[in-house]
Amino acid sequence: MLRIRLNELVKADDSCQVQAEVWKWDGIGWNEFITQQEEDFIRAEEELFVTIPAEPGLYRVDYSSRPLEQLFGLPEAGEQGLLRSSILHPAPFKLKDGTLWGYINDEGKVVLEPRYDYAEDFQENGQAIVLLGNNNGLIDSSGREKVKPIYSFIAPFSEGRAVVSDARGYTLIDEQGKPVTSARYDYLNSLQDGRALFSKQSTTSPSRYGYLNRQGKEVLPPVYEDAGDFKDGVALVKIRSGEYALIDPDGRKLHTYKHPYVGNPGEGMLAYQAVENGKSGYLRTDGSVAIEPQFTAALPFMEGRAVINTAEDYGNAYGLIDKQGERIIPAQYYEVQQLGENRVALGTPLYPDQPYRGSRYVIADAQTGGVLSSHPLLGVNNYKDGLASVYDAKETYFINTSGNRAAQPPVIAGSGTLSRSGNLIRADVDQRTAYYDLRGRQVWRQNGVILLRPPYSVVEHKFKPNNDYLVYYPVVEGIADNEVARKVNHRLRKVSLAEGAGSGAQEFSYSGDFAVSFFRKQLLVLELTGYRFPYGAAHGMPTRIYEHINLRKGRFFELKDLFKPGSKYVEKLSEIVGKQIEKDPQYSYVFPDTYMGIRADQPFFVDEDALNLYFEPYEIAPYVAGFPTFRIPYAEIMGLISTEGEFWQSFH
Repeated sequence: MLRIRLNELVKADDSCQVQAEVWKWDGIGWNEFITQQEEDFIRAEEELFVTIPAEPGLYRVDYSSRPLEQLFGLPEAGEQGLLRSSILHPAPFKLKDGTLWGYINDEGKVVLEPRYDYAEDFQENGQAIVLLGNNNGLIDSSGREKVKPIYSFIAPFSEGRAVVSDARGYTLIDEQGKPVTSARYDYLNSLQDGRALFSKQSTTSPSRYGYLNRQGKEVLPPVYEDAGDFKDGVALVKIRSGEYALIDPDGRKLHTYKHPYVGNPGEGMLAYQAVENGKSGYLRTDGSVAIEPQFTAALPFMEGRAVINTAEDYGNAYGLIDKQGERIIPAQYYEVQQLGENRVALGTPLYPDQPYRGSRYVIADAQTGGVLSSHPLLGVNNYKDGLASVYDAKETYFINTSGNRAAQPPVIAGSGTLSRSGNLIRADVDQRTAYYDLRGRQVWRQNGVILLRPPYSVVEHKFKPNNDYLVYYPVVEGIADNEVARKVNHRLRKVSLAEGAGSGAQEFSYSGDFAVSFFRKQLLVLELTGYRFPYGAAHGMPTRIYEHINLRKGRFFELKDLFKPGSKYVEKLSEIVGKQIEKDPQYSYVFPDTYMGIRADQPFFVDEDALNLYFEPYEIAPYVAGFPTFRIPYAEIMGLISTEGEFWQSFH
């Protein structure tokens, strides 16, 4: 790769920051963004570099400077006890073993090496949830296991307890990882006000709900048809059809409501329907009517206001009312989001004839209904400490309570969110993670180069022609023959669908990414994933392709290349997969009588010990089963494998 120093192009000044971007001409326009490993903004007196791939093409470097602003809005270290100097931050790393998560400190240095399939923030008790394989566990800040990875799910701790689940059901554990419930439950919520909502289901009756205490004891038996969490010492439960009650932690009925529907309380108000499937209004907690039924949807009150909908036939006409039912914001918006700190986001469809394609938002004062900022935003998050993370058609940044862009950096090209992480700001933008200090200096970013073995590496390139199309595709570097390298990378870009989008009418959104699935000797296996979502569809369709590349020759292997010429590998592999479906309980989800054997070009991938065959969603199983995969150890099919063939020899 070619590295270019840019400091001479921009006047050095202690009071400014410099930004640089590299773009490549793709034959149509400057549409290909070249990911840089350096931070987006650095002080001008520091060294600023950009890197350009070692492949022919036209490249453009854009650079600009901006003054350092006075920063505000986020409390400094020590204020309100919000910051801890020892906090660690979860960070993803792209490696030759796939994407793994570790932890960095405030300086961006790796403290816990990347070894987890996913990692969450450390909680107040000093423990973090991590994923290893398909199981979750808990670690402390030194990386020691506090709870072994044996659970399919672990919720964050609440009141010293965490909800976990495994094949037997749900239970509560304490901070030492010890279960505190003697039974397992079909459903279990986190502790709230000393009570955890649970449900049990029998073969003779539907589910009933009850409550556990902190010691895991069933203090309120499962007798309720429905129930909500405790908040401010009360919870709403459904006694029977047409009868609800507000109870205290001991199960005493404080108030009873005889209506077809009553919603959870919010600031002393409960949404209700006087007629089944009729209009909604609001009750006071004593059961008296506060606002007569007149809305097709009525959400809980927050900061003295509630979002309501007046549209018929499942339409959208949302507005905002006060506790007297007076309209603060007229019911004419496709969306109204309460953001906290007396602010709301008002959403209107980007495309009026296709409202499901998303909204544009403006910020309004929730007390007066007045629009504060009409700049169109495409994504808005809640306010905290006077700031909210937003993104528009170009950038992700913070806004202040006036609805305008805040002085608090960073400002990042792309769509995503910014969030506080101890002394740092975490940026999750365009499906990539980075961390910044409070002055906007980037201290860490997710790597875009995967080092394999000299001279080989895989470099991440980004293709984003519009906000509904984002692909990260691989470019293999180190192949000796330039023409071979060009052909390899041209195919990878093509199968990644990193071309031809964004120039005309697009009826779907698409995201694509890649990972190194396996690398050994001269064999590189790349996993290319995608998700295509047609506008207005119930769900999208995922795709998965594995490319097996001989790095020395640039050849892409097919399944047949693994086996001896003339061998009946299709019949043998079909038989093995059929037996797994028949005998292995993990494949009980396969549709009956749908499996008819594998194809000669069956999708596959190899690893060190086995051949893996997989099927597309819906092909032999429900959508939720994803890509049914069948692992076949080489030892089971060694007689069929061409051990002297190029495919086998490339990684043996």
